[in-house]
Amino acid sequence: MSVKYVVSRGLELGLSVLQRGLLKPAGRVAAKLRGERFRAGPSVRTVQPQAFLPARYRYFRTSLKGLAAQLQSAGFRSRFGGGSPRNRAVFLAFGVGAVLIENQLEDDRHCAVTCQEIQAVFQKKRFPSPLKPFTSGYKLEDYIIGGQIGKGSNAAVYEAAAPFAPPTDSKTSQVQLRDDDDGGTTTRPLSCCSLRNFPLAIKMMWNFGVGSSSEAIIKSMSQELVPAGPMALRPEKEQITLQGDFGVLPKRLSVHPNVITVHRAFTADVPLLPGAKEEYPDVLPARLNPAGLGNNRTLFLVMKNYPCTLREFLKESTPGKWHSSLMVLQLLEAVDHLCIQGVAHRDLKSDNVLLEFDSGGCPRLVISDFGCSLTQSDCSLQLPFNSMWVSRGGNASLMAPEVAAAVPGCGVVIDYSKADAWAVGAISYEIFGQSNPFYRAVGLESRTYQEKQLPRLPSTVPADMQLVIQLLLSRNPNKRPSARVAANMLHLSFWGQKALANQGSDGMRELVDWLLCQSAVVLLKGCRGPSGNTVEAELQRSFLSNLDLEDLRTAVGFLLHGRRQHQACLLSA
Repeated sequence: MSVKYVVSRGLELGLSVLQRGLLKPAGRVAAKLRGERFRAGPSVRTVQPQAFLPARYRYFRTSLKGLAAQLQSAGFRSRFGGGSPRNRAVFLAFGVGAVLIENQLEDDRHCAVTCQEIQAVFQKKRFPSPLKPFTSGYKLEDYIIGGQIGKGSNAAVYEAAAPFAPPTDSKTSQVQLRDDDDGGTTTRPLSCCSLRNFPLAIKMMWNFGVGSSSEAIIKSMSQELVPAGPMALRPEKEQITLQGDFGVLPKRLSVHPNVITVHRAFTADVPLLPGAKEEYPDVLPARLNPAGLGNNRTLFLVMKNYPCTLREFLKESTPGKWHSSLMVLQLLEAVDHLCIQGVAHRDLKSDNVLLEFDSGGCPRLVISDFGCSLTQSDCSLQLPFNSMWVSRGGNASLMAPEVAAAVPGCGVVIDYSKADAWAVGAISYEIFGQSNPFYRAVGLESRTYQEKQLPRLPSTVPADMQLVIQLLLSRNPNKRPSARVAANMLHLSFWGQKALANQGSDGMRELVDWLLCQSAVVLLKGCRGPSGNTVEAELQRSFLSNLDLEDLRTAVGFLLHGRRQHQACLLSA
């Protein structure tokens, strides 16, 4: 809000005063308002709203109440000291307008402080690790390796077990998913019987041309260590500078329920694992395959074993609209967690999202495979693109438009701050049972598509969810919400409908009151959400631990504007 707006507000009020014929008692009104000048004490240092007034109007931001008192006093003096009635009315109305704006600022300060207090409470409550911590396991010989469970372009994944790793609780993985829609009676069993015997997964990276020293291997594959836990590397290995291709690795990612955790990372000689000569003979070292091109040693990563990937799950099962909506929200929360800590995944697709179930049968999604990630200590997520040899990331089909259409040149920079959020919008089509519009089945290209070409989602998808997906797939990143704002929109749509219904576009007090009640409910319920599911509780904790007044206000604005447009379309139809 600018000074120009204040002036226009004052003129409008002045004109109203003239039209209503209220100039005669203006002296009494001005005298009453003048009292505010004496009741206004020294300014209190409170949290200032981030975007209510531009920074260049700092004086008006910090002492608007004093300005209002001065204007009211000037208007009162001019009432008896001469001057035209119009000027007296404008002075008085300007002061009244300034008081109204000061009240709005005071509400914003109160709401901002409340959001920060809620955020501080929930940031102290860390998410538990998906596995109980263990103190050994830094050698390949410590593990029993089972069959292969996955293979990508740069690694193979095997199921594993270890004496020091407790078996997985079968209640959180061996369940049947039921459709949660009205009238849903079908069940989709998910086979994961081996999880009880093999609770871990070992990812063996393929090593070409890096050499066989541990230092060289760790430096070259440092992106894979982005989600590494605090004890993943041996203490002496922690001293190695983890510098990848695109910058110095920032602090390790904190634990998040929707991001994979690497529990152990070590280098070892490449073994001859089951199916190696048939599945990937060319990457084996010469001692195992004379025609192999791989090095003798490589990097191994130890993680939790998950039943399946998101793509595998969607091929066999059809989740209901509630579970599908929660799955999209989990991806947004995970992407926001990465952005906050200066990480862009850059290879987000359903093959790189793992899936398990909580005790209530709700799917829990986990983002994995950080081999193409971009990490920056300043969290800007901007990559200089001055040469065609600079990698844009993986999975060209799901590159955001600003990434896919970038042309290398002097001073060109690719901004990845909203690229992963765009990919979530594309994956949402798969989650709701449709073909991904950017795969061959539909044939759109992210570099050239137009938003009107996007296929319609099924009518069973909630209107607010359709709005979020539509916004996430905006070509212009300036019109696209961040992952945090999009997640806030879904949180408000799922659990804050009553507060949102009474919400105006300016004030936030009603919504903040709902946030206080929601915080109390989440704290009382502990690890279980409204429906008894731990996934819902995790989502609500993540929402409350990232509260920001401006992000919340932006989410409300998107929702209210989208609903008005939806109603207008219904009326016109």
